Amino acid sequence: MKIVRPIEYHDLSALEALANSARGSMTTLPANRDHLAELICKTRDSLSREVESAGEESYHFVLEDLDQGEILGIAGINASVGLAAPFYNFRVDEEVHASETLQTINRMTALKLCQDYTGYTSLCTLFMSQKDDNWSNLQLLSRARLLFIAEHRDRFSDRILAEIQGVIDENNRSAFWDSLGTHFFPMEMSRANYLTGIQEKSFIADLMPRYPIYTRLLPKQARAVIGEPRPDREPVFNILEREGFSYQGYVDIFDAGPTLEAGTDRLTTLRDSQTFIPVSTKTLSDDSEYLVANTSAQSFRCISTAFNPEAPALTRKEIDLLQLHDRDPVRVAASY
Repeated sequence: MKIVRPIEYHDLSALEALANSARGSMTTLPANRDHLAELICKTRDSLSREVESAGEESYHFVLEDLDQGEILGIAGINASVGLAAPFYNFRVDEEVHASETLQTINRMTALKLCQDYTGYTSLCTLFMSQKDDNWSNLQLLSRARLLFIAEHRDRFSDRILAEIQGVIDENNRSAFWDSLGTHFFPMEMSRANYLTGIQEKSFIADLMPRYPIYTRLLPKQARAVIGEPRPDREPVFNILEREGFSYQGYVDIFDAGPTLEAGTDRLTTLRDSQTFIPVSTKTLSDDSEYLVANTSAQSFRCISTAFNPEAPALTRKEIDLLQLHDRDPVRVAASY
């Protein structure tokens, strides 16, 4: 049985293993024990607070295989980005230059450094161990966060974003970074990701160009990947699109991966999820698969199981896993 729950202090070694396997590809999952311990600490602190509006809270969850005793993946939510530290993106704009004398109009795409997403809630740190990276696990881990948001709506903003990693080659190199980033940052992209992940972000404002960057000045290979997701992140991209996220012309400043955004309350899981009070009489059935979560904050739990909204029931084992008591409600969303 697999379950999504908030990270705990005893998960630290497992999180280190996940971070090491990410090999610097995840900005928000650096291989730094102190930072990972801080993720845990901040999650526990955020869950214990009485929150009336989105602030600097951060929540991270793990997908645990209870039968194997393994942590398979991690996913997070930042309640409101850009408050404690700047949250940078490139906005992809069109610049128009016209000459009446020459009767010429030039339309050129330009990248502009911005902080337009300040105040948005952010889905972040979605990473799965390679052997467990499949659609079922990915959907459970990713969408469990949305059930948490649905149940604790006051903790989050009205707008939400998710960043998708940009294209890299078989040698883990980014054509965009090699064509642009290396001219401003004297380091590999993995190092820039690491520094950003441990909240050392001042170098971005210090070194990034303050003027528009015309994309036609970049090599063809760099232009081709602007706004494109890394191929192995397509399943994540598909889940987000099904939820209602869309690309609105913002990209990551390091690898040019797309940033997706949506109205929080318009997301499929938030809009369609329902609450039920289940009974403990369910036996093995052929009911459709649903994501089922308790309504707790500190003890949040979510599983994927057969469920019938017309006759809501759970097995005794599932009730225990979700830490439910008599007449406790659950929040439920149909699987894709």
